[in-house]
Parts: sequence; C-alpha cells; structure tokens
Amino acid sequence: MRLHAKWIISCACFLFLTGNVCLADVTAAPIRIGATVSLEGKFQEPSGMIQKAFTFWADEVNQKGGILGRRVKLILYDDKSRPDLARTLYKKLIEQDRVDLVFSPYSTPLTLAASEISEQHEMVMMACAAAARKPWQRDFRYLFGLYAPGNRQFIGLLDIMARENHKTLSVLYDETSSFNLDIVNGIHQWADTFNITIMYEQGFQDGKKTLPHLVAAVKAKNTAGLILSAYPPDCHELLRLLEKEQYRPPVLAMPIAPVHPDFHKKAGDMADLVFSTSQWEPDERIPFPGTQQFVENFTKFAGHLPSFHAVSAYAACRLYEQAIVQTGSLDNKRLRDYIFSLDTVTLLGRFKVDHTGMQIGHNPFIIQWQKGKKQIVWPRKLQTAAPVL
Repeated sequence: MRLHAKWIISCACFLFLTGNVCLADVTAAPIRIGATVSLEGKFQEPSGMIQKAFTFWADEVNQKGGILGRRVKLILYDDKSRPDLARTLYKKLIEQDRVDLVFSPYSTPLTLAASEISEQHEMVMMACAAAARKPWQRDFRYLFGLYAPGNRQFIGLLDIMARENHKTLSVLYDETSSFNLDIVNGIHQWADTFNITIMYEQGFQDGKKTLPHLVAAVKAKNTAGLILSAYPPDCHELLRLLEKEQYRPPVLAMPIAPVHPDFHKKAGDMADLVFSTSQWEPDERIPFPGTQQFVENFTKFAGHLPSFHAVSAYAACRLYEQAIVQTGSLDNKRLRDYIFSLDTVTLLGRFKVDHTGMQIGHNPFIIQWQKGKKQIVWPRKLQTAAPVL
C-alpha cells in the first residue's frame, strides 16, 4: 500500500468476508488510531519500515473482522523528521481528528515531543521506536517502550572485542540526540567492565561538516575499534569518508543503518564486516512464536524483508489489539493499567516495563554483514555466524 501525500496520509482499511471470519459492523464508527511518520529527513529510512508495518497490521486485522467488531482506520501525518512538527500534528490528531489511540513517531527526539501532547490528554502511547531513557524520566504514566534502552545496546560488541583481545576504541556520536548519548554512556560503562580503553571520543552536531576532521583524528589514533552513534545519513557519510581515506579499523560499528535489508546495496563493499546493534532479526532461529509467518506475510506485503523497526511497530499494534480485546474497552486508563501489568512475549521478544513504562524485559542482538548477508553474531546461543574481525 502506498501513501501518497507528504502532508497527510489517511489510510482507511476496509474489511472483506473470508471463510467463517465475522464481518465487522460497517455501521459502527471505526477505531481511529493516529501517528506521524517521517516521509523525509534523517528518519525517513527506518520510519518507512514503521509506516509499512502499521498499514500491514491494519489490513490484517480488518480482514479478520476488526477489533470488537469495529474496523480500524489509521490516520498518519508526515512529521518531516521534525520534533516541532510532530508536536503540532499529535495535537491535531487528538484534538481535531479525535483519535482513540496513538502510536509514537520514529526516534527518541520525536517521541519526546509527541508524548508531551499524549500525556497531557491522558492517552496511551506505545513508543515503538524510542530507545533512550529520557522519555521515561519525566514521571509520565501513559508512555510505554518496546526497545531495549540505548545504554545496553553495544554490550555484545564490547564482549566480542574483549574475547578477541581488541582493547582500544574510538567513539564518535551525534550529540543532539539523547538516544546516541545513551549509547555512549553505555559504551563507557561496559568498556570499563571489559577492560577496553576509549582512546578518542568526540561528539558532533553537523556530521556532513564535522566528520571529515573526526575521521582524520580517528585514523591518527589507529584504535582497534570505531563506533559511530548516529542516524543513517551520518552512518553512510562515515563509510564514504573511510573509503575515501582507504582506512578501516578492525572493528567498525554503528546503530540503525546496518539493520536495513538494503544496507549492503547502499553501502557497497564498505558494508562488509560492519557491526550493528539490532532489536530483532528475520531469522528462523529467533524463538518468538509467529516469527516465520510474519516474515513471510510482511515480505509479500512490502516487497522486502522487515527490519526490527517493522516488527517493533507490528508488536505495538498487537499489544494494543490484545489490550482492547482483554479489557473490552477503548478507555485509555483501563488500557494503561492492563499494559502496565503485562509480562508477555511479542514477535519482538519479551515485553515487560518498569513503573515508569520503560522496557526492561527485552534484550538486543549484535549483527554483522558478512559477504552481503546479515548474520547474528551475539549472543552466541543465537549465532547464525561467528563474528569476523
């Protein structure tokens, strides 16, 4: 399903009768669910996966008869990767469009802005794409996370480095994002644990302008590892610069960009042996019920494999579906209390939140591109290949 406008996308998903499935009451008002997606800007790539997962789920649930006999209608706006616009659009969704439920936008910065509005209106927000801790440090009661927090995401990589006796590291990061700052804080914590020395560390605000100088500084340090904590545009820019300099440390890692199925196509040979953190992978070894069927159905729907961004959005959709069915209600306070009580398994993995709504049950993986294919290299019990350094 294609979404055409750059300003508003309204997806009304109509039901059809199949087999013995009950038909939704077409005279009943639909359940209206709102969110923003990024059709342009630095969040466009991962947000595109989330957009497809939302529409995939809406089609799926409507084909089964809707929820409580009512079809689902999505109302999606383009936030252009801008927190100020996301804030405005969530206000419109709640106050003018009068949606029953909201999902988060992609990224911590946009979720921080959007959740200010949903919290004011005491509406549950499933944050299906925010991994920083900051959103859950504001005493909010209606915001729930699905991702393992950023400070835990590179534990596996540092474990791999320590096992291979690679003990020096450079760290570059986008200092405008609390998600990337959380990653760096976690790297410090676990580098101490694994006796790895951070020999060079530098934040930046404008990657296009600053990264050439930082790459030169990293090259001069000649550390065993380099981790860039940034969003996809800066990740691809770093790879371009490393190729230009003909320089490559033994360990090269970055979040977000490498988990996408087309990363190797975009990055070319520079993609080979790049590590990344991932919340989920479309592999048969992933033990969560329904994984294989989801991968097959989503791939047929979207024309490509899902990344963890797609499965996290789908898992959030299913959690809403479960909460509505089990409470028999769209009352946000009842839904909030039900979600707080959950300790369950979704396609993404374990779902359990603490008293703030922050995810504490889920754990990330480490993946590496090897010969044009993504491999799970950590934890070892789920390995599809051994790490190559």
